[in-house]
Amino acid sequence: MKSKVLVAENLFKSYWQGDQEVKVLQDLNLTVREGDTLAVVGVSGSGKSTFLHLLAGLDQPDHGSVSIMGSDLGDLSQSKLGELRNKHLGFVYQFHHLLPEFSAQENVALPLMIGGLGRAKAEMAAAEMLGEVGLTHRISHYPSALSGGERQRVAIARALVGSPGIVLADEPTGNLDEKSADQIHDLMMSLSSQLNVAFVVVTHNLQFAGRMQRVSELHSGCLTESAG
Repeated sequence: MKSKVLVAENLFKSYWQGDQEVKVLQDLNLTVREGDTLAVVGVSGSGKSTFLHLLAGLDQPDHGSVSIMGSDLGDLSQSKLGELRNKHLGFVYQFHHLLPEFSAQENVALPLMIGGLGRAKAEMAAAEMLGEVGLTHRISHYPSALSGGERQRVAIARALVGSPGIVLADEPTGNLDEKSADQIHDLMMSLSSQLNVAFVVVTHNLQFAGRMQRVSELHSGCLTESAG
């Protein structure tokens, strides 16, 4: 049996608009094991991004818990939570969020340096990971000199460089053309298998979702799962 990398139990989340309570998530449960690939689909406004932010510890549930690698995020201080995310969790956004003043290699090395690794070793590891995503020839380029697909490859390399147990991705190809999106889909599936990293991906792309091992639909605050 593969080990659990993420467990969410009985998650509830509401927001208030004036005196009106809007229930976004209701009693959500999810278990992700090493190497799993899971797509979360649903209409706009169904709470997919909110759910992903709860899983990453970027937001707190009203009730329930999220554990990553056996650590309950609700029990951690902000500094310990940051350490856990740096070591065990990668995150890929729809927009790459690369730092424009740093090269591709420096952007990918940054999480390792934040985690305490020396610059030389961090940049060596970054170069190796950029090679894994097919960008060896672009490591010294700055984000402004890269295409949209290349920038997202750098973002994926940054998410994976610390050998996390799980990567969370929020519409990672939503800002790309169809060809670039297909290439990113292929890359993520290949890296998940190759590195035994779990991926949880929020996506509107049902074709991509269908390639994942598992598919969950978020509707009316609840998850319904089917095989991918």
